[in-house]
Amino acid sequence: MKYRRLGKSKLNVSEISLGGMSLKENTITSVKLIHKVIDYGINLFDTADLYEKGQNELLIGQALKDHRKDVIIATKVGNQWRKDGNGWDWNPRKTYVLKAVDESLTRLQTDYIDLYQLHGGTIDDPIDEIIDAFETLQKQGKIRYYGISSIRPNVIQEYVKRSSIVSVMMQYSLLDRRPEEESLGLLEKNNIGVLARGTLAKGLLAGKPAIDYLGYSVTEVKNTIKVLKEVSGKERNIGQTAIQYILKNGALSSAVIGVRTSKQLDECFEKTSIAELFDEDYLMLKKSNIPLRYTNHR
Repeated sequence: MKYRRLGKSKLNVSEISLGGMSLKENTITSVKLIHKVIDYGINLFDTADLYEKGQNELLIGQALKDHRKDVIIATKVGNQWRKDGNGWDWNPRKTYVLKAVDESLTRLQTDYIDLYQLHGGTIDDPIDEIIDAFETLQKQGKIRYYGISSIRPNVIQEYVKRSSIVSVMMQYSLLDRRPEEESLGLLEKNNIGVLARGTLAKGLLAGKPAIDYLGYSVTEVKNTIKVLKEVSGKERNIGQTAIQYILKNGALSSAVIGVRTSKQLDECFEKTSIAELFDEDYLMLKKSNIPLRYTNHR
């Protein structure tokens, strides 16, 4: 496993990390899977207080408690479950963030969170208040660094200008190249790391049958997959190539991958060293579709 610096932080994160949302409830099988992930050299684990009403944080905390000094835990805040448990509301206010972090720390069985992320956000949020909340937590030693999880260009731009975020998590794949338009360049210029989710496009880039996806027709998806197979050859499976595509961009720190089974994990890492893309293969993949553009939140 190779490692990259997460933006301007001192965290060296594995190029591929585990997204906790895909894991099943807190079972022995899930804990064993997480331990196998560690054996593959993955050191970044991403979760959120929203996932399964905190149960996902409980799982991550239980599985990592004996490995705490060797791993990097990232979680998210901002979505508050209603008291009746029927859905959640957006609440990025400072008072809520300061309360929610303590609950996450308890579930994660740790004294500090390596990366605390705002789980969404709009341009109408009290951004300066949110920033103050995160920086207060840094001073208290409850978090080491903070970032945001957002695909909205206008929101990203504001946090780049006004905060000390070290990372942005966003959806990015060969079938969702919207970040390439402006966000990736902006973040790389400002030394802010990118954590990419949705890298396998709901499994379409890992072998699932082609369907319409975002703005692409099934025919366009099939064409991209065809090129993906050509580029992969015998060096990698198509999922590995899809991951290498996004890692080729200089802004990327890690691809956050969700796996549910040991078999899926092995398919991502069936080779101890996955070959990087040649420049010509990278260009072939870029030409396999016309990149989408963000139409909102600009």
